[in-house]
Amino acid sequence: MQVEFEFTDSVAVVTGASGALGSAVVEAFRDAGATVAAVDVREPSHEDALLEPDSGTQFYQADLTDESDVEALFDAVVEDHGRVDALCNVAGTWRGGDDIADTDVEEFDLLFDVNLKSMFLASKHAMPHLRESEGAIVSVSSRSSLEGGAGDGPYRASKAGVRTLTETIAEEELGDVRANAVMPSVLDTPMNRDMMTPKEEWVDPADVADVILFLCSTAASVTSGAAVPVYGEA
Repeated sequence: MQVEFEFTDSVAVVTGASGALGSAVVEAFRDAGATVAAVDVREPSHEDALLEPDSGTQFYQADLTDESDVEALFDAVVEDHGRVDALCNVAGTWRGGDDIADTDVEEFDLLFDVNLKSMFLASKHAMPHLRESEGAIVSVSSRSSLEGGAGDGPYRASKAGVRTLTETIAEEELGDVRANAVMPSVLDTPMNRDMMTPKEEWVDPADVADVILFLCSTAASVTSGAAVPVYGEA
């Protein structure tokens, strides 16, 4: 059964928009009629960018770990489009391979900055606008955030922080702004195909994008504070 969402007259902000999942979320919102503010530190012209802006998308370059950049970003989005109805915190990165005893502090800082600080800052500065529209936040956590594991502890911890911050926002903004998270495992992306042998059970980013749209829609009006598995049988 094909499900369709309607976001005409809505403005969605999608971070990490140049990546595989972010660009899929941008496309899904655009196909559903939304105006999309696509945010990334990498411009669409970057060799690794997968974003293809068109008339329904406006690109904003911003460093989401810099509060002044994030504040200016939402000022610009509201000036350009008048409102914010949805924030999708997709920006993130992965590093792993070393035990805690061998992990450089620079790697730890990078993971918490890109995965957690960016989500915190974007949510903080989107909040006043989302309260006005009774909007929604959806952030990307990870299946691996549910438990510790050898070799990528800081990544797991940063994504666990995304879940906990999501639950906190849902509690603090009860009745005004809904906040949920999704938890993917391995996605079928060009980068993962370069690093690993592809498997049938890998999840298409477009399928995760559909769940994110659902969580931003009125169909999920009674859902807030959830961490939704989107890893299929992976």
